[in-house]
Amino acid sequence: MALTYSSMLNLDTDLISFNLPNVIAGNNFSDNDLNSSKSSLIMFICNHCPYVIHYHEQIQQLVDDFEDSINLVAISSNDIVNYPQDRPEMMKDLWKDLDLKFPYLFDETQEIAKKYKAECTPEFYLFNKNLKLVYRGRMDESSPGSSIKPSGEDLRNAINNLLTNQKISSEQLPSMGCNIKWK
Repeated sequence: MALTYSSMLNLDTDLISFNLPNVIAGNNFSDNDLNSSKSSLIMFICNHCPYVIHYHEQIQQLVDDFEDSINLVAISSNDIVNYPQDRPEMMKDLWKDLDLKFPYLFDETQEIAKKYKAECTPEFYLFNKNLKLVYRGRMDESSPGSSIKPSGEDLRNAINNLLTNQKISSEQLPSMGCNIKWK
């Protein structure tokens, strides 16, 4: 595991198009399938990263709190040859274990991760209804092995501010986690 920080895609970037296999539903899911009346949270995660595992409960809580208000999409871009625990069938098993229903997409070519300038797992990208990036970075200040309990505070504040038409601070901190496992 190599600790890596997100590169912080420029705010106000347009939502980057994607069309990837949804391992949960067994079909492709694209940005055109997003509900255009909602903002969207795109997260780059994977199955095996301890930083992502650290946030499983917070991801479940995001669903409980916001699934009716925003689109949620997860993408895994890891090399599955060298990291077989991130294979699509294992992705589907994890979603079942976590009782998650939103799309979990497999970016086999890693093209989408590169377009988003994703560097690590987890990384979070929040887009408003106009498909403009308003938040990117960390979920909160916690990390595996720290004495800080995950709260999702940074990401949750951005989502709440977006939903209540309040200003989202441009002072945003990078996410940190395992580097994306490039081919």
